[in-house]
Amino acid sequence: MSAVIGIAFGNTSSSLAVANQDGKVDVIANPDGDRSIPSVLSYVGEDEYHGAQAKAQLVRNPSNTITNFRDYVGKSFDELTHHETVGAKVIKTANGQPGFEIAREEGKKETVTVAEATKRHLKQIKLAAEDYIGKTIEGVVITVPTDFTAQQRIELTNISNDAGLKVLQLINEPSAALLAHLSNEPERLQEDKIYVVSDFGGVRSDAAVISVRGGILTILATAHEFGLGGDKLDQALADYFAKEFQKKYSTNAKSNARSISKLIAESIVVKKTLSNVQTSTCSIESLADGFDFHTTINRLRYELTARNVLSEMTAFVEKVVKKAGLETLDIDEVLLVGGSSNTPKLASNVSLIFPESTVVVAPSLSTKALDPAELICRGAALQASLIESFDEDEVKESLQPVVVNTQHLTNPIGIKDAEGNFQSILVAETAYPIKKSLEVTNGSESSVIIELYEGKRTVKETVIEAEQDEDDSDDDYSDEEPEVKKEVVYECGELLSELCLKDLKPNSKLEVIVNITQNGTLHVSGRELKQGAVAVKGEVTF
Repeated sequence: MSAVIGIAFGNTSSSLAVANQDGKVDVIANPDGDRSIPSVLSYVGEDEYHGAQAKAQLVRNPSNTITNFRDYVGKSFDELTHHETVGAKVIKTANGQPGFEIAREEGKKETVTVAEATKRHLKQIKLAAEDYIGKTIEGVVITVPTDFTAQQRIELTNISNDAGLKVLQLINEPSAALLAHLSNEPERLQEDKIYVVSDFGGVRSDAAVISVRGGILTILATAHEFGLGGDKLDQALADYFAKEFQKKYSTNAKSNARSISKLIAESIVVKKTLSNVQTSTCSIESLADGFDFHTTINRLRYELTARNVLSEMTAFVEKVVKKAGLETLDIDEVLLVGGSSNTPKLASNVSLIFPESTVVVAPSLSTKALDPAELICRGAALQASLIESFDEDEVKESLQPVVVNTQHLTNPIGIKDAEGNFQSILVAETAYPIKKSLEVTNGSESSVIIELYEGKRTVKETVIEAEQDEDDSDDDYSDEEPEVKKEVVYECGELLSELCLKDLKPNSKLEVIVNITQNGTLHVSGRELKQGAVAVKGEVTF
């Protein structure tokens, strides 16, 4: 018996899931009961620790604890743009690759390359999955950031195969998260919408603008920022507690690495607690100079302490929308991903930059929202179940650039209706090749000319006046500014093609067919449905 699973391999933590035959997804817990497994390895003598057990070693054994190595996969040491880790320092190995030097038994030193650390981590993931499912893991779908290079993808695939995990496919993290979000209502995949997926990890944040058109997901823009993530929220809390400790005991709580590790570890617990309740207790034994530290903090104080970081995260979401050449008005839904998305203030801040028509999906705003820390692995598991029966050639074919880098329309294409308004046939961001039709009528005319236009985007503003009570006198006035409602509308822009239909019966149904081929050629045809005669065709190339 064998199974396929999905793995979300992150810098800070990893998670894995399996899709059942009924389509439901189970997030897999490791033997320690962790569903979010720290991507950490630690060494004490000849013993190797993994996951939460390894992360606990950061307090007493940081120099032998390997963290945050995912982004280094497939890169040489000279290609690294950052070397920050909270555990063992990144070194340049003999072959120029990044690695870590750790102490083993009897003072012996061992150099663990990033490739080796990744292999050991994935082996532990495989064991946890097989222990949970009770089956051999036959294949995996692993998620990667959108900025992973081709070389990094090849290297990760080779490492995974060496770890005994056959890679069926590597998919982008935002696409996996969105797939999981839409999986409970498959019909939503057929809705034409634009989504923003914002993933706030531990040491980095990633975002993508994704259009869904006819079930096809097209990434319009991506953004990445290293150093902005949950760790920065933890650091803000740790700094606050350090100041409180200094006031109480006149002692520096950040005087050594051990004290700092204790502060960070407790801050993580407090942050998670404040995502669910209004008040949390901070309790650290022997924080510094033998003094224990006990205090309480409420959610409002935490939000004030971390306001700068939360503002940066909000601005990051706005940044990716602008990078896509869109406005917040164009976005239908915002999906917050990653453990930090549980922070209520982050969700409320993001909501404020979008209009009321935009849905922001986060646990604090919707009880139906899935755990944001599990969305990516759920999507990977669903993808694994979908391609499980595909052979290797079919999977390779699906990864060709023409398939992955989806070609799409920048503006909508449509016709001018009887009132002179633009009526869309293909909406903006529609991927092609595609074929779509629209039915119209000719009225009393025996011949009509149907003009095909490219839509021109405008923002329509409507002033909504406040209702005035009958008791108010004419002299009463309000200093409140009237509400302005904005919406995106399209007008007829450039004329692309004309189609002439002749000898029509009165009030006939006419079908206009628009077909865009893979090379971007636009074909237009039309017919009178009652007669079934194909009329004059027009053709234009983008």
